[in-house]
Amino acid sequence: MDMTPNMTLSENVLLSIVLAPLAGAIVAGLFSKAIGRAGAHWVTILGVLTSFLLSLTVFKALVFDGAAKFDATVYTWLVSEGVKFEVGFLVDKLTVLMMTVVTFVSLMVHIYTIGYMADDEHNWDEKSLAGKNSYQRFFSYISLFTFSMLMLVMANNFMQLFFGWEAVGVVSYLLIGFWSTRETAIYANLKAFLVNRVGDFGFLLGIAAVLMSFNSLNYAEVFAAAPRMADATFQVFPGVDWSLLSVIGILLFVGAMGKSAQMPLHVWLPDSMEGPTPISALIHAATMVTAGIFMVARMSPIYELSETALSVVLVIGALTAFFTGLLGLVQHDIKRVVAYSTLSQLGYMTVALGASAYSAAIFHLMTHAFFKALLFLAAGSVIIAMHHEQDMRKMGGLKKYMPITYWTSLLGSLALIGFPGFSGFFSKDGIIEAVHHSHIAGSSLAYFSVTAGVFITALYSFRMFFLVFHGQERMDEHTRHHLHETPAVVTVPLMLLAIPSVILGFFTVGPVLFGDYFGDAIYVAAAHDGLAVMGEHFHGAFGFILHGMMGLPFWLASAGVFTAWFIYMKRPDIADVFQDKLSVVHRILENKYGFDDFNQKVFGDGSRGLGGLLWQVGDVKVIDGAAVNGSARLVGWFSTVVRHIQTGYLYHYAFAMIIGLLVLLSWVVVPGFVR
Repeated sequence: MDMTPNMTLSENVLLSIVLAPLAGAIVAGLFSKAIGRAGAHWVTILGVLTSFLLSLTVFKALVFDGAAKFDATVYTWLVSEGVKFEVGFLVDKLTVLMMTVVTFVSLMVHIYTIGYMADDEHNWDEKSLAGKNSYQRFFSYISLFTFSMLMLVMANNFMQLFFGWEAVGVVSYLLIGFWSTRETAIYANLKAFLVNRVGDFGFLLGIAAVLMSFNSLNYAEVFAAAPRMADATFQVFPGVDWSLLSVIGILLFVGAMGKSAQMPLHVWLPDSMEGPTPISALIHAATMVTAGIFMVARMSPIYELSETALSVVLVIGALTAFFTGLLGLVQHDIKRVVAYSTLSQLGYMTVALGASAYSAAIFHLMTHAFFKALLFLAAGSVIIAMHHEQDMRKMGGLKKYMPITYWTSLLGSLALIGFPGFSGFFSKDGIIEAVHHSHIAGSSLAYFSVTAGVFITALYSFRMFFLVFHGQERMDEHTRHHLHETPAVVTVPLMLLAIPSVILGFFTVGPVLFGDYFGDAIYVAAAHDGLAVMGEHFHGAFGFILHGMMGLPFWLASAGVFTAWFIYMKRPDIADVFQDKLSVVHRILENKYGFDDFNQKVFGDGSRGLGGLLWQVGDVKVIDGAAVNGSARLVGWFSTVVRHIQTGYLYHYAFAMIIGLLVLLSWVVVPGFVR
């Protein structure tokens, strides 16, 4: 690639980035028996490695060499009444950041999977056909997922965006329910699929509204025309005017609520922990769950024209950040603690979007991708060492057995709570300050939620850390005897993910959060630009750290760590006292605010009840009873009546003929006589 300032990105390079993981997925999936285990992981890892290296090349070209963004159609699928349905790429600085993050995390997950899934045959019944070549099939799925995510983030039109959107949903369904002989896994993937259908229905309506209003699905054309539609209204109900762009923004955000697990469509994500741990890191850290965050940031030219839509985004994110964080305090499954942490952090990103701090949302998306993938994979490392035990009450004292997992987990936890200097500190403090400067309706609630959430995050993060790595050893003797550090294919990805979790924020906070890194990829109205006000007081990363150490979030995070240490290290009995004294609150949190029970009783049981009613009334009584059996009974009744006429006596037949003749004459003669 020519690196001159006026260079343009090569279409072939971009196609290679997308198609390399797809090729690996096809080979591993269709030729699994022929290539074997080693062939499957090598072909998929090489495919994702190719995408990552080429993404770095594109990143260098755009960010350092001044290349122009790429926005062009690659393939026209069809044209209908002047509307083009195309496959095309929009690769600017926002896109290339996502491409680099997705491919790097995916590469780490691919390498890690070699160790995690090495003994996967033990998870299947010997007679299960699904267990054959499951190792190769898993690599095929995660490589296919990477392809789908790249198609989503590189799209330059709503049709391709929707393709990638649905493709990641389908592959996540396959991955969550990968261990298909487990009822809990099947329940979890069906739950994820159905809840996401609710969000995707709103998303599809939003795209339909865009097509109806703008007669185009191309981003550039829609964004250019959006200011002219700022005051456009329409009526769903007579006499009530609705803002067109507000409706479009809210409908698109409904899709983001499903994909990015915002309340009340968050219920699928914790249950999705039933899938193997590598997909927890891949789907729930850097890729699928952040698709909604990326989408709203990409649609900033639409959202900036509707404060109503921004306010909805802000409030939903605030509720998710605070209330889902509380749920992490009562979890005992190590993966579910990290899952609720993901929900809470996604709420932080959504709050930033609602406050028009799109740069802060994407910045936190980037830093979160590394430290949350690290925490998920570290949890998987612990699970491997504990012989697939996930209950933290049966762990403890693992520090001396697993030093690499211990130190990388500590770094990931410090990044998560926003410890000064770590990547998460810069992005999380940026969000809190941006919300503090926001004047959009709901910003006061959001500021309280994200600030209080700092203490909650520190408390549940270090509750997990202390219960797992410190304190009394609570595992059985057999497990303790076999405890040791996991192999290099597991620990090397942990160390590589720990590096950006620690240092990335320090080097990127200036250009990404307060600089002009994104350029015209993100649009912010002057009235909403709280980050610009913050930027006036930004004096470098060290100054940001010093300012943060004097702020309330730092002291709340410190209080959270101290509280966790005191309760779970010094006075473990206090946790039981709190549970007894606050039994009502504890029960509410254990029941997850009743969302699952409500969904089960209203939607689950309601759907089954409606199905039973339609079966009993529609099928049994109407179709079988009236239509099918009813017609047979009618024929039988008529035959019985007619049978009585067939007596065999001649005078009966003569009488019938006379009556028939009289009826015929009456029908023909009487009307004429009357006239």
